[in-house]
Amino acid sequence: MISPRQLSGWWHRLDVRVRDLPLGLLLLAGSFLPALHGKGTEVGNLPTRPFDALALLALGLECLPLAVRRRWPAVCLALVSAGFAVDQLRGYHSVAGTALPLALISTGAHLERHRRAAALVFSAAYVPLAVALYRLGSGGETVTGFVTFYPVLVLAWGAGAWLRANRIAEAEHRRRVAEDTRTAERTRIARELHDVVTHHVTAMVVQAEAARYLTAAPERLDQTLTAVSDTGRRAIADLRHLLDLLNPDHGDGRGTDGLGTDGLGTGARTPHTGGLLTLVEQTRQAGQPVEFTEEGTPTQSAGSADLVAYRVVQEALTNALKYARGSRTSVRVRHGGKEITVEVGTDGSGKDGSGSAAASPGGSGRGLAGLRERVAVLGGEFSAGHAPDGGFVVRARIPAGNPT
Repeated sequence: MISPRQLSGWWHRLDVRVRDLPLGLLLLAGSFLPALHGKGTEVGNLPTRPFDALALLALGLECLPLAVRRRWPAVCLALVSAGFAVDQLRGYHSVAGTALPLALISTGAHLERHRRAAALVFSAAYVPLAVALYRLGSGGETVTGFVTFYPVLVLAWGAGAWLRANRIAEAEHRRRVAEDTRTAERTRIARELHDVVTHHVTAMVVQAEAARYLTAAPERLDQTLTAVSDTGRRAIADLRHLLDLLNPDHGDGRGTDGLGTDGLGTGARTPHTGGLLTLVEQTRQAGQPVEFTEEGTPTQSAGSADLVAYRVVQEALTNALKYARGSRTSVRVRHGGKEITVEVGTDGSGKDGSGSAAASPGGSGRGLAGLRERVAVLGGEFSAGHAPDGGFVVRARIPAGNPT
């Protein structure tokens, strides 16, 4: 049995002319009902006469063009107007005369070009029709009656123009929503790529540079190269997860290396604070001394706060590794009942690869700006700046319990 939804879908898939034709046929059939004869629109006070051969032409011109009222509205209005003129001049006064305001509404709603010209032509054509009806009439219809009927026609056109304006406004609203959605999605993906690529690639570069000086120590060289390999696998796993987000039909979101999409060995689709120890160990392997302190226990209801806290630590450690290599870095994470607090500080005493004092761990600011926005979305607080001792401190207070 066909459901109403399936029937509605089938109907809307039909050509618009097929869907508009039944309205014209309904008016045409109604015009032949004896009870409705002479009950249609009457302008000019001409006596009603029975249908003849010319009446069939007038009815056809009034009703059948409604099939193209949305496809070719100007053509529809011209034909319906011609049929209406014959209907009134001959005194048929059929129900089919109702097609004229319908044609005006459709023209006002669907005519895209030469709208003003079409309105002027229609208005000019009404004048000779009114004059002819006045002369043919018995004198019962005054000039006021013809003048009063014209605003009715204008109102029908205005109703169509109002529908058109609403349709355009709705389409513009949908376009803006779609554009804002795309922009927000691109921004989100850009942040994820920044977090993943910057952290992992920075660690790989630092580890690879350190390996150049370990040729005399095969064991340490092997450890460093293993760390580079592990970091690369984590980067690949995280990038694979981002690609899965762009194409949900591709894969199940888990890497083939057994690390899971977060590259942390947790099997979760997104990194979380439970993987902070792995993140800290990876940074230590790159040569950065990191003190890690975690208070409390991560809760299942932390929601998005868990991921944001992870990203705060990841970005701060990445900047410390890039711009304050070798400096003592401390990471403190406290899980409360209603919020997660994160503090990552670097004392700024490290040296970069050239032996000179390292640059500010703040980096270019792009990653920190992204973190500030993420924390603000959850209603938290974020700060990043230089400490009195010349180091750099990143702090975040992230309300927990938000849905992922």
